[in-house]
Amino acid sequence: MSPPCPAASPTARNWSRSSVSILTSRSFPSGAEGGGHPVRMRRPCLWVLLELPASLLVDMATCAVFFATYLTLACCSGPRRHFPWNLILLTIFTLSMAYLTGMLSSYYNTTSVLLCLSITALVCLSVTVFSFQTKFDFTSCQGVLFVLLMTLFFSGLILAILLPFQYVPWLHAVYAVLGAGVFTLFLAFDTQLLMGSRRHSLSPEEYIFGALNIYLDIIYIFTFFLQLFGTNRE
Repeated sequence: MSPPCPAASPTARNWSRSSVSILTSRSFPSGAEGGGHPVRMRRPCLWVLLELPASLLVDMATCAVFFATYLTLACCSGPRRHFPWNLILLTIFTLSMAYLTGMLSSYYNTTSVLLCLSITALVCLSVTVFSFQTKFDFTSCQGVLFVLLMTLFFSGLILAILLPFQYVPWLHAVYAVLGAGVFTLFLAFDTQLLMGSRRHSLSPEEYIFGALNIYLDIIYIFTFFLQLFGTNRE
């Protein structure tokens, strides 16, 4: 099951408005409106117009590659079990996910991104050690995790509907806390699922599937921490 995507931040809307204002301000040289002279587009504006569609195409292509490789690895047992196709697909998936995560992080301040990376690393290390040491079996809590995931999904859906009309900071913060908590539990679940000796475990042939799930858990924990602690770039 593919986890729900985090709700959008108002940073994207601010970025769109600033891009439009830059384009309109650069399209007209000073004094060109009333002198009867033809309006000439400056080179910086031309480069912006050329780069925006190219970057949009790259983003869309990366999203398509991400979903294609994820669905292939998650739903098709043949490719994910056979070497070297499983490693090739996992590498392509990792690169596409890294690009999308970097694109999201570019809207935030560098210091806050490093802070969220540090928090994510500490949380993941603590959860991994706890999953190995504890006697509690997280793999037997599939029903509880499913209910929490559905709660997160519908909360994100409601937040996405409300966001265009009015941004509610505290509601977004609650959603980010819920998302970070849910995927922290999923990280413990997937870690115990991969290491075995529990009620449910993965077969040795499914090591790619286990690595895929753990990688996604870590990425989503980071993105939710970024929504919670991240500071928008000025």
